[in-house]
Amino acid sequence: MLITAAEERKKGMTALYIDGEYALSVDTLTLASRGFKAGSEITDEELYELIEASKVNRAKEKALYLIEYRSRTAKELRDKLVPLFGEDAADAAIERLESLGLIDDERFARDYAEQLIRNKHFSRQRAAFELMKKGIDRDTADAVLDEMEADPTDQIRALLETKYARVPKDEKGRNRIVNSLRSMGYGWNDIRNAMKDYCDDDE
Repeated sequence: MLITAAEERKKGMTALYIDGEYALSVDTLTLASRGFKAGSEITDEELYELIEASKVNRAKEKALYLIEYRSRTAKELRDKLVPLFGEDAADAAIERLESLGLIDDERFARDYAEQLIRNKHFSRQRAAFELMKKGIDRDTADAVLDEMEADPTDQIRALLETKYARVPKDEKGRNRIVNSLRSMGYGWNDIRNAMKDYCDDDE
């Protein structure tokens, strides 16, 4: 087969015409690295390899774009990349970025757990749930949460002094707070203990 034309398009893509007809578009950098251009002969096997290499490079570039704005887990990236480039390309791109240290689930888990526990004052149970939603395995979630275990009553008190400071202390307000704390994974005993101090402070 003969590549009769290679026309650069938007977003780093090049349209390939084979034997006089448009065939497909591939990543421009990948095309150049393989040495193909207008006038080059290309076999079916070479074309397949070019397409797959193009998908991997595009997946890697997309992943880099995504992590530029915030760190992400391998699962988060895979969920974004697979629909666009397929499983093989997504996995290859993620493996490459992991080898460069640009994706590190344990580091992500530690940073995110710190945010959930220290800043948002989530319970350990809720923090573990949020970590696993991001694709962190249970063992890693437990390990990082063990490093920053916080007393649940103290966590609730911190919320009462900040997030709920302006909520009225009448029955309706207290019920609202209790329901919110339950949604954050706190148990009845811890809530009751903290709320007792909260209500006593108002007397």
